[in-house]
Parts: sequence; structure tokens; C-alpha cells
Amino acid sequence: MTHFICVTCGTQFAATERKPDGCPVCLDERQYVGHGGQQWTTLDEYKKTHKNVLAGEEPGLHSVHPQPKAGIGQRAFLVRTGDGNLLWDCVPPLDDETVAAVEKLGGLAAVAVSHPHYYTTMVEWSHAFGKVPVYLHKLDARWVMRPDEVIRFWDGETRPLFGGLTLVRTGGHFGGFQVLHWPAGAGGKGVLLSGDQPYVCADRRWVSFMYSYPNLIPLGPAAVRQIVESLRPFAFDRLHGAFPDQLVGTDAKEAVERSADRYLRQIGG
Repeated sequence: MTHFICVTCGTQFAATERKPDGCPVCLDERQYVGHGGQQWTTLDEYKKTHKNVLAGEEPGLHSVHPQPKAGIGQRAFLVRTGDGNLLWDCVPPLDDETVAAVEKLGGLAAVAVSHPHYYTTMVEWSHAFGKVPVYLHKLDARWVMRPDEVIRFWDGETRPLFGGLTLVRTGGHFGGFQVLHWPAGAGGKGVLLSGDQPYVCADRRWVSFMYSYPNLIPLGPAAVRQIVESLRPFAFDRLHGAFPDQLVGTDAKEAVERSADRYLRQIGG
């Protein structure tokens, strides 16, 4: 029995004797099957070919980024608080060196993942740190390909965690898409860890919003307005995105609001 992992998106599946017929996450219109067709790997194979690079992004925040690219290519974040550390989003590879490096920084008290494209090996990460809880929004429960007792589905619009951290359901890209508000970040001015929504543009003064990024399907006006409204109660001066160098370094909340205005003008919303 093997926990197969989709090469294209990095999603790990429940253990089976044979490879799954396909990856529902990649067959969905928001994603795609790799151009070479459906391919599978395992965590043991990742250990032979990949390593995770940890880097300090700001006080209390480290990124975890696989080298070479794994799955979609996103990075995860280790958010450190006085009440424990949270792994925000997830990356497919996990090895003893990564576990040791995270333990040196205080280990994990929990995991939370923005949306199904980054669920990857979240159960493996939880088990490696004592089966800590994994917080996902209930609206995205059907996209969990490896069910496990560590997964904690929550409902509603916000979910307070520890150390002042709060999960915020924005919807949009997925019905249960969630972001993480970290009020102690940016020297106490607040940080938003957004996954890929809002998505940091090449011109990092701006962000954008998409239903599908690889297939270039935009979000409609109601969804964009919902994202902005869900974030309005939270103060954040900085925004870290899912991919390297995705950083709105200052005035991030204002950047989200004016970016939404620009987006809505362009789509006639």
C-alpha cells in the first residue's frame, strides 16, 4: 500500500495498492493535468531528489521552499508565536533534515492550508510533529484526498487560533479559501499570509484575483467584493504571497482595496 502523490499538484492520496486513475484536483477546471499526462511519485522519491530550503523572511517568519520545484512550486511558512508555531500552507517534500530544522525553531503546534492546491502532504507534516491539528475550511472538505483524524474542519467566516493568529475565509478561488492574519508581523503593524489570493503581481504595488491562475479564468465582481469585505476588519501593512519574492512590503491593505477597484473597473463590475 502506497500513498501516491500527483506530480503536477503535489497532492498526496490515501494508501492504495495501485496508482489512482487520476487526480481530481488537477482534473478540475482551475488546475490541469501535466502536459506529459498524469504522473505519480511518492514521498520516498522526493527524499532522493528534493530538499527544503528554510529562509528568514522577517522576525518570526520563515519560508520553506523545495528545491527543485515540487508540485505547483509554492512555498510554505513557519509562523512563530509565543504560544507555538504554525505551518501555513504546505509543500510536498518532507525529510528528516526539514523536521530537525523546524524542531530547532520550536516545532509545530498546528498546520493550516489556504486551499486544496496546497494540501499536498499536510498529513505527513502533522504526523511528523506529533499529529498536530490541521485546520481546513469545511467548504473544501471534498478536496481532501487523504482523510485523517488530524484534520479539523471549521465553519463560518473566521477561526481564531493561538498567538493572536486568525484564519479568515475569503472564498473566491475556492469556496473555503482561507488566509492567515498575523497581527504581530511587520513589527506589530500586521501581516497577511495570502496563499495565492490576493495574488501579488509582478508590479508588487498591486495584487489580483483569479478563479484559475494557470487557465486564466477571472473571478466575478461579487467574489472580489467578498474578498475585500472579509479582509476589511483586519489591519495588515505587509502581505506575503505563496511564491518567492511575492511581497507587498508596505501599505498592503490599501493595495488590496485599490487593486480590487482597478480589477472591477476592467471587468465592468
